[in-house]
Amino acid sequence: MNIPVLVRDVRPSDVESVRLFLGENGWAHRTGSVEHFAQLIANSQRTALAIKDSRIVGFARGITDGLSNGYLSMVVVCGQTRREGVGRALVEHVMGDNTAITWLLRAGREGASDFFSKLGFETSTIAMERSRLK
Repeated sequence: MNIPVLVRDVRPSDVESVRLFLGENGWAHRTGSVEHFAQLIANSQRTALAIKDSRIVGFARGITDGLSNGYLSMVVVCGQTRREGVGRALVEHVMGDNTAITWLLRAGREGASDFFSKLGFETSTIAMERSRLK
């Protein structure tokens, strides 16, 4: 039996569970303290949480002006549910239906370029970045 996945916005009551999920899936270096992560979520205009059988199986967030530009960040799917459409559902939820927005992301993890290219992303030759200062 294939259990459906529910994708919805992150609620304030979800924040600590999401932070723990990210830590369990190799993203602890990006979550920080409870307070830091709560602020990270609060400052994200778009969030997506994937739930299957009452447990978190995926998360993504986006930062956008809602009109022209958006940045897709922290697309994370647990290993047991990869290749089941969870990542696609998260990305589509965050991006929404405004096709006028240009979405950017960093695809540095193994397999990320292939995954995002299937969703219509292309490698850019004009993007620049300034890495965070340590």
